Amino acid sequence: MNFCASSSSWSQYKPVLVVLHGEQSTPGRIGRLLRELGAPLDIRRPRFGDPLPENLHEHAGAVFFGGPMSANDEEDWLKREIDWLAAPLKENKPYLGICLGAQLLARQLGQKVDAHPEGKVEVGYYPIHPTEDGHGLCESPFPNRVYQWHREGFDCPEGAVLLAEGEDFEAQAIQVGEKAFGLQFHPDVTYEMICRWTITSLDRMNHPGAQSRQRHIDGWFQHDRSIARWTIEFLKRWLGAPDVERMAPAE
Repeated sequence: MNFCASSSSWSQYKPVLVVLHGEQSTPGRIGRLLRELGAPLDIRRPRFGDPLPENLHEHAGAVFFGGPMSANDEEDWLKREIDWLAAPLKENKPYLGICLGAQLLARQLGQKVDAHPEGKVEVGYYPIHPTEDGHGLCESPFPNRVYQWHREGFDCPEGAVLLAEGEDFEAQAIQVGEKAFGLQFHPDVTYEMICRWTITSLDRMNHPGAQSRQRHIDGWFQHDRSIARWTIEFLKRWLGAPDVERMAPAE
């Protein structure tokens, strides 16, 4: 367990539970923006033995991030994470699942998570198509091209609202109830993270549909600013934050 205080001198919220799936993973831009909003981060890695809280009574919400594993893996810690997601849904507390975190939410809702039938992946910047519900989610326009890093996906679970759909993987953003969201894409990614991922996982660029490393870099400069603006406004809505001035739009 790694408790990080807010980077500001004040703390407006209870801590946000942050679940990471890599030993060296970070919460990236999402973590930075939550701290700027006044939410400390309670960082845990259940894969490496950290416990999950019994409930979210002491937390403002929870964010589950991505990871290299499949949502269909049989490890006990992964099954516990899927089961645990019943807590924020039952308590109507803010939940945000990113990539693997969104797939775990789909599994909790009884939806299958599968590879593309033609073996395609999304690794790079890809177009998505926001729905009317997606466009009305927050004050900033929903981005229509986003950063992806996944080989599995899911269709919109029963009872969820589709906020954005993709061309090869249907559910790119979903909402469950008032406060739970799953994003197949990565608004958390920073330029440094893209540079690192495209070197340490270079083999991913060899899969059908994956983009070259240079396209990842070029895509950052072409598309990240609109993603960053949306991410700020989305997190303010998700956390129930008042307007916060002068939050940096990009890394």
